[in-house]
Amino acid sequence: MKTKFIFVTGGVLSSLGKGLAAASLGTLLKARGLNVTILKLDPYINVDPGTMNPFQHGEVYVTDDGAETDLDLGHYERFLDQHLGQANNFTSGRIYHTVISKERRGDYLGGTVQVIPHITDEIKSSILSVASDDLDVAIVEIGGTIGDIEGQPFLEAIRQLRTDLGKDNVLYIHLTLVPYIKTAGEIKTKPTQHSVKELRGIGIQPDIILCRSEVELNEDIKAKIALFCNVDQDAVFTAIDVASIYDLPLSLYEEGVDQKIAILLRLSAKNPNLRTWEELVHKVHNPSGRTSIAIVGKYVDLKEAYKSLHEALVHGGVANDHAVDLVYVNSEEITAKNCATKLAGVKGILVPGGFGNRGVEGKIEAIRYARENKIPFFGICLGMQCAVIEFARHVLKYEKANSEEFDEKTPYPVIYLMKEWFDIRKQSLQVRNKESHKGGTMRLGAYPCRVKKGTRAFEAYGQNEVSERHRHRFEFNKAYAKDFEANGMILSGFSPDETLVEIVELKDHPWFVGCQFHPEFNSNPLHAHPLFREFVKATIEYKQ
Repeated sequence: MKTKFIFVTGGVLSSLGKGLAAASLGTLLKARGLNVTILKLDPYINVDPGTMNPFQHGEVYVTDDGAETDLDLGHYERFLDQHLGQANNFTSGRIYHTVISKERRGDYLGGTVQVIPHITDEIKSSILSVASDDLDVAIVEIGGTIGDIEGQPFLEAIRQLRTDLGKDNVLYIHLTLVPYIKTAGEIKTKPTQHSVKELRGIGIQPDIILCRSEVELNEDIKAKIALFCNVDQDAVFTAIDVASIYDLPLSLYEEGVDQKIAILLRLSAKNPNLRTWEELVHKVHNPSGRTSIAIVGKYVDLKEAYKSLHEALVHGGVANDHAVDLVYVNSEEITAKNCATKLAGVKGILVPGGFGNRGVEGKIEAIRYARENKIPFFGICLGMQCAVIEFARHVLKYEKANSEEFDEKTPYPVIYLMKEWFDIRKQSLQVRNKESHKGGTMRLGAYPCRVKKGTRAFEAYGQNEVSERHRHRFEFNKAYAKDFEANGMILSGFSPDETLVEIVELKDHPWFVGCQFHPEFNSNPLHAHPLFREFVKATIEYKQ
C-alpha cells in the first residue's frame, strides 16, 4: 500500500476551519504533483446529514454517486477540482449501522460486539478503503473537537493506525485557536495547550500544530507552543484569518506547511506550481467591476445553508472579472406590496432550493417581480418549481396552481410527485406515509440532461448532453407542457427519455432560467459552472 495518511483534528471550538485547512493542504500537495484525496469522518449518529435541518447542520452536499454528505466535501471538491463520493464521508451512524448489520448476520461468530475492537476496526477499514498504489496521500478530517464523547472511537481508530501503518505513513495535524485579546494586546496560548493535552491524553501526539489566529504569531509565541505541546518549533504554523477562503492555500504555503508535511512523511514531491491559484486569487481581489444579486430564501440568516451557492456565484463573478455582492432576502418577509422595496437595486434575483411551504409565497412574488421587470433570474430546484407555479398562476391564469408538496388538492398540480419515477427504479416509496423512511428517498446524484439547441441553456453549456446533480422528489408535470410552451415558456432541458423536464426558460426575457438540478455542486473557482457564469454575465449587462 503506497498511500500515506494525514489526520486533521480540531480543538477548543468548532467552525475553526478544519475543512478549509484540509482542502488547502490538499491543494498544495496536488500542486506538488501528488495524487490526493480527502475524507471527512463525522461523529454524529445520523447515517448521513440528509435528514438534518439546515439550521442544525448547514448545507447538505450531494456527490455524483448520490451521497448526501457534509458540506466540507464541497470545499474538498472545489479546491482539488475532482469528484468525490460515498467513500469520502463516513458518520458514526453509518459505521454503527454496518457493524450492527454484520452482528445480525452472525459475522462475529457469537462474540460480544464492542466499541473496541469492532467499531474502531470498522472505522479503520473505512479509512483504508481509499488506499491504493495510485494514491499518494489521503487527508482525513475528524469532525467535531477534541473532548467530544461521540468522537472518541474515531480518535482511537486513528491512534491505532499509526501503530498499524508505521510513523512514516501517518501524520497528525491539530488545528487550534490562539485568541488575540485586543483589550490586553496579548496572544493567549492556553487554549492550545489544553487542547493538545487532551489529545495527548488519548494517545495522539500531534506532529504539526496549525494555530488559527487573527494576527501573525511571532517566533516567541511559536516557541512557547512548541515547548508546552512537545512539537518542533518549525512545526507550529499560523493559520491567519484571510480575506477570501481562496487565499488560504497561498497563506499556508508562505508558512511552509506543505514543505514540513513532505519532510515528515518522506514524500518524493516536486516544488509546488501555484501559478494558476495565484492568478485566481488576483482576480478575486482585483475585479474590474461589481454586480449585485439577491438570494431569496428562508435560510438567509444562516449563510452555511447556501455555502455551495455562495461560492458558485463567486466563481461566476471571477469568470466575468466582476465581484458579486450578495444580498440575502428572507422570502418569508416578501409580499406583493413590499417586493419592489425588498429587491430594490439588485441586478439579478436567484431563488435557491429548499423543502416545505414556509416562505414559498414570498419566493413566488420575487419571481413574478423578476419576470415582469425583466430582471435576470435564476431558479434552482425549488426555485425552478416556484417559477413554474408563478407562470401558471399569473400567465396561464391557473389561479390555484401549486405543487403537490404544498397543496395535495390543488386543481392544477403543475409540480407533482412523479410516482412512476420511483416505480421504474423499483422503490416502493410512500413519501406521504408518516411511517416511511425519509433518509435517501429522493432523486439523488448525477443524471444526464439533454439540452435543446437555440436556448439560453445551450448557449451556456455549448453542448447537447450534460450531467448534473439532483436532490428532490417533485417534478414538473408534463401534462401541462403544451400550455406552458404555447404561452412563452421554453422547456429547454430533458432527461434522455424525455420523461422529466430539467430546465425551463422564458422566451421574451433577457435571462430567465430555472433548473431542477443543483448546478452549484459542479462549480469550482477554476471552472465556473456555465449557468452561473452566464447568469452573472446577464446581471452585468442588465446593470449597464
